[in-house]
Amino acid sequence: MTFSLVARCARTGQFGMVISSSSPAVAARCAHVRAGVGVVASQNVTDPALGPLVLDRMAEGLAARDAVAAVLAGRAHVAYRQILAVDAAGGVALHSGAQVLGLWAEARGQGCAAGGNLLGDTGVPAAMVAAFERASGHLGDRLMAALRAGLQAGGEAGPVHSAGLKIADRLSWPLADLRMDWVETCPITALEAAWAVYRPQMAAYVQRAEDPTAAPSYGVPGDE
Repeated sequence: MTFSLVARCARTGQFGMVISSSSPAVAARCAHVRAGVGVVASQNVTDPALGPLVLDRMAEGLAARDAVAAVLAGRAHVAYRQILAVDAAGGVALHSGAQVLGLWAEARGQGCAAGGNLLGDTGVPAAMVAAFERASGHLGDRLMAALRAGLQAGGEAGPVHSAGLKIADRLSWPLADLRMDWVETCPITALEAAWAVYRPQMAAYVQRAEDPTAAPSYGVPGDE
């Protein structure tokens, strides 16, 4: 029911991911990022606890591959889980259990990985990785290019209704956390529009947290 890409930006050290699904609020359950540590997508028949657990193990110093293996070892129902992870060194881990739904596939690139289930085409993850590696600019721009490429390559077998973009930089909270939890038309188009609005203001929201005395106004009523 889902296709996603996780990545580390080699230039900035930021971590981020994009995801889309026919299910509602997919990013609320499946997207996990942590500054200085890594990024994890926990999808298919989702256990939202797995993302933070893998990040905890990577924070302890395990590579993505070892962190995923450690969390899944002896755990029930791992055959139903699909997990993608990237660590602080750009190492990639992928797990797709024997009970992953429908047509599924994985692909890995330099500091990135993509995967999906109930796909319209097995080439979706590879198309996402290729688009991410081909794109330039901010990590968010590259992630959004990958998400659009995944949709164009076949996306999910049915229509998607939710999508999300999540990025961690150097602070304990996400630099960007944009979600379309239910859209009747195309959540990816809606997410692209939200990113276009948020991207120019993103640094100012960090500044407002760190030094509100220097933060700019956006001219809303009452904010002079």
